[in-house]
Amino acid sequence: MDKLIAFKVFCLENYKTVHNLTGKTALDIFQKHKVFDYITSYFDILHSFGRLYIVNDIDDFIANSTRDSGSLDGNPG
Repeated sequence: MDKLIAFKVFCLENYKTVHNLTGKTALDIFQKHKVFDYITSYFDILHSFGRLYIVNDIDDFIANSTRDSGSLDGNPG
């Protein structure tokens, strides 16, 4: 398996576990907020950190993307 794909799965599984979500819910969040694109862009940096740091970083990324969009559901207004 490609290292990037394996890391994306690692991030998704840990996010799911830390937040006590189903796989589908975690995947929906990652897709909605383009978390996989973020992971791809910052793979070289992120893969050197620990599990909880990565989950917290993803939380920050999602919070910023939500704030930038103007609403919790990602739709302006």
